[in-house]
Amino acid sequence: MARRILTLNQISLKGLERLPRDAYEIASEFAHPDAILLRSHRLQAADIADSVLAIARAGAGVNNIPVADCTQRGIPVFNSPGANANAVKELVAAGLLLGSRGVVEGLEYVSGLADITDAAELNKTLEANKKHFKGNELRGKTLGVVGLGAIGSLVADMALTLGMDVIGYDPALSVEAAWRLSSQVRKADSLTALFSRSDYVTLHLPALESTRGLVNAELFAAMPAHACLLNFARQEIVDESALLAALDQGRLRKYIADFPSPALIGRKNAVLMPHIGASTDEAEDNCAIMAADQLRDFLENGNIRNAVNFPTLQLERAGGCRLAVTNTNVPKILGSVLSILAELNINVVDMLNKSRDNIAYNLIDMDICPAESSLASMRALEGVINVRVIPPCHGVQS
Repeated sequence: MARRILTLNQISLKGLERLPRDAYEIASEFAHPDAILLRSHRLQAADIADSVLAIARAGAGVNNIPVADCTQRGIPVFNSPGANANAVKELVAAGLLLGSRGVVEGLEYVSGLADITDAAELNKTLEANKKHFKGNELRGKTLGVVGLGAIGSLVADMALTLGMDVIGYDPALSVEAAWRLSSQVRKADSLTALFSRSDYVTLHLPALESTRGLVNAELFAAMPAHACLLNFARQEIVDESALLAALDQGRLRKYIADFPSPALIGRKNAVLMPHIGASTDEAEDNCAIMAADQLRDFLENGNIRNAVNFPTLQLERAGGCRLAVTNTNVPKILGSVLSILAELNINVVDMLNKSRDNIAYNLIDMDICPAESSLASMRALEGVINVRVIPPCHGVQS
């Protein structure tokens, strides 16, 4: 029977093509889908059918998905970190240039000279007034990068090639991210230290309870008066009242962001874009491909990559039947599951168990599949959230 994938946004065809038509049905309406694939659609908990095994977002942020509810139901939520990183990096490069040179003001000025039809007069006017749009070069300036993940590390490298000094801050820096970060990036001990030493600060953090309003009046006060703040991460990270005060009082020279708000529109010291950081054909393709691949690998093999609420776990198929068990992260549950298999004389060929916060996830390869009555016994165990049998499959491998 084909697996049903519910799409709640227009998903790149290159991503959908990763799901073979002989094994998957894809539609924007399903009463009982096996999985959901979406981009920015705001998904409510009540909209997630009981049949849903997994949700994948073709993008990095998952604030449009009720992750906590999904975790309680044993539904992994996948995202696509890094797939749109280059697109955002390139827009940050544009933002740095917009913050250093009088590009926007110059464009507006030239657009107002349509009445001058004589080339010599136009040239004379431009030469007389171009001094009003003089800016500064980025070379030799200091860029503070807050968040050194997939996007932040690319931005740091880009700034280094422009001749900038780069300071980075990320208390949650992973080993993988640290390896790909240039040794030329100096580490700041705190956000205050980074803000106080930077001519430009760029934000690359997710919107979490711990990051909401993170950039506040205290940090604005620490910035040099000539500094510029770039926000291509999430609007909620910056305390808007503190931002407006910093702009009004001249403590912040310019704010460049991908998130317009009514209070910021029309301000000369704010350059606002319509949330286009990841809006390139290439980024949409990359995100959709990554999301579809991860979804397929989970449905066909039980493997988990880039889930925001489940541990990363990949086990190469050993043949035979596979059991995927999700449970609360407490002792003895896996032992109880294995005891049921042992009583049935079912041989365990391979097994992998990992946990993340309050969730544990297990993949168990067996030579034969247990009967439905045995699966019911496993599901009845206290602490078990769900049990799924994955038959032998020739799909995506880890």
